Amino acid sequence: MNYDYLKALHIIFVVTWFAGLFYIVRLFIYHVEAQEKSETEKKVLSDQFKIMQKRLWYGITWPSAIVTLLFGMSLIHQFFPITEHSWLVAKVIFLIGLYSYHFYCHKIFKQLQNDVFKYSSNWLRVWNEVATIFLFAIVFLVKLKDIMDMGKGLIFLIAFSIILMIAIKTYKRIRKV
Repeated sequence: MNYDYLKALHIIFVVTWFAGLFYIVRLFIYHVEAQEKSETEKKVLSDQFKIMQKRLWYGITWPSAIVTLLFGMSLIHQFFPITEHSWLVAKVIFLIGLYSYHFYCHKIFKQLQNDVFKYSSNWLRVWNEVATIFLFAIVFLVKLKDIMDMGKGLIFLIAFSIILMIAIKTYKRIRKV
């Protein structure tokens, strides 16, 4: 198959994978917050969130993660040996982190499906931003293909992360008012 078609398909599934990762954690947040409702509301909301999480996780997020990996692997041969492409080595390291994030989300998903609530909605809000950090890092690496330029991108990423954390704390304060 043509490299450009493979690349386009890879990007499409990266987008759907990230959409799933961003939305699943939002559902986790709403599911946790539903536990503060009355027993009737809590039961109805929890049952609905479990269905929504299951459909999203197994219908979109997991398949997209797998297809992203397959298309990515089909593209990587263009850059052999990858050790000559430091940006790609860095991308692979970030991808290992992203798949670790995905697997940890799976652990949280399984816990919530079994009515185990270990994390607060505030913790999950911060956790949700971890995917954003991976997204920024990976896109900068792919687009710039330069570790030095990536350094500038990382400085921006750190600043962006600090702003996100401040925004989360501010949102928390506003919600309590």
